[in-house]
Formats: sequence, structure tokens, C-alpha cells
Amino acid sequence: MTTAIMPHRPGARALLVLVGCEARMVVRDTAGLVVPLGLPLLILLTSAGSAGNQVVADGRTALEVYVLPLVVTMVVAMIGIINMPSFLAYYRRSGILRRLAVTPLSPALVLAAQAIVSVAQTLVGITVAAGVAVLVFDARPPADVAVALGVLALTMAAMYAIGMLVAAVAPTPNSAVALGLVAFFLLGALGGMFGGRQALPDPLADLGGWLPFGAAVDAISSAWTGAAVDATALLGLGATVLLGTLVAALLFRWE
Repeated sequence: MTTAIMPHRPGARALLVLVGCEARMVVRDTAGLVVPLGLPLLILLTSAGSAGNQVVADGRTALEVYVLPLVVTMVVAMIGIINMPSFLAYYRRSGILRRLAVTPLSPALVLAAQAIVSVAQTLVGITVAAGVAVLVFDARPPADVAVALGVLALTMAAMYAIGMLVAAVAPTPNSAVALGLVAFFLLGALGGMFGGRQALPDPLADLGGWLPFGAAVDAISSAWTGAAVDATALLGLGATVLLGTLVAALLFRWE
């Protein structure tokens, strides 16, 4: 009499192995590792000297009110909208997700591992930028750390939702990078990445405040300075999470 062997799904150990593999892939991708961390830091370094001496509100400097929120948002957006989709598009293009779908190792674990590594890379970039601002340019930490962390989590969820949407519609890694760059620069332009939304026509400036980049900059700025976070920014980020996740789930294909 034979005993049936029931298949089982891999657990936490398999996820940890996948996280390690994803981390090595990210480290080997020099451009994808350096640019999202180095470019925002370069903007911080070139702006901090003058912004750190300019007091704009309640004793807070322009570095804390404008530059740091912009830099943090750039780190999150570049990794979530450009980097992560390119890896997922590569896995689908190469058939990795399709082959995993017929094994006990669910392709959802690959998505989870990539998300974990992306979040870790994002946190490293934010920590480096904030550390340089605080230690070198005497910027003060967020006035309300709990609110700042909550806003950061919502920002990451919104940017990754857009990234999943890019991964869902991009057929190749190169197209994922191209679509991600277009989305990043379009959202950034409307969100004040190139000189502030006040330089835009009023309709575009208002639209930029609702879209995730501008909403994230506004929300992080408020949390950093201790002001009440505008409901418009929270609604914009929340709507991006819901709509982006829903549309990405409907469009995403494993092959």
C-alpha cells in the first residue's frame, strides 16, 4: 500500500532564498542600483547649501520644506516605477513566471521577493539622503515621525501600484524601462520636480497636486514640518493605490 505524497507550498524559507536571489540581481544591475540612489542625493547636495540657510516657515528651512520631500519622493518613484517593473518584465519575457506557475513555488513569491528588495533599496536611499541632510547640512528630523512614516508607506504603495501597472502592460524589459521613464518624468513634471508646481498653469498645478508625485511631495513636506497633511494629497495617493492595483491585477499576465 503506497502513501500519497501531498504537494505543499514553499514557506518562509523559500521566500528568504528568493529575496537573497533578488538582492543579488539588483546589486548586479549597476545603473538600477546607483541612479535611483545617486541622482536624488546629487540633487540634495547641489541644493542643500542655499536651501539650508533659507528659513521659509515656522523656523523650518527650504531644505526641510521643499528639497528633502522632493528627494524622498524621487527615490521612491524611481525604484517603484522604473526599476521594479523592468525586473518583472524580464521574468515574464524569459518565461520564468510561466514555468514557476506549474511548480509548487508560486510566481507570487517572486513578486513578493522583488517588492521586499525594492522596499529595502528605497529605505537605504531615503536613509542616506536624510542622514546627509541632518548630519552635514543641519536639517532637523521630521516633526512627527509616526505621521512621516505613515505618509512614506502610502507613497511607496502608490508608486509601486504604478510600477505594477507598468509591468502589466510592458511586453519587454526595455519597454518597461521606457514606459517607467515616461511615467516618472510626466508625474514629476506635474508634481514640481523641475522647479515647483507654482511655475505651472493653475489647472496643471492643481492636477499635479492630485497625482501621486505632487501629492507625495506635499504630504511628506507637511509631515516633516509638523503641519496637518492636506486631505487632497492623501486622497490622491490612496486613489492611486486602489486604481493602480486594480487595473494592474486585471491586465497582468504571467506570460
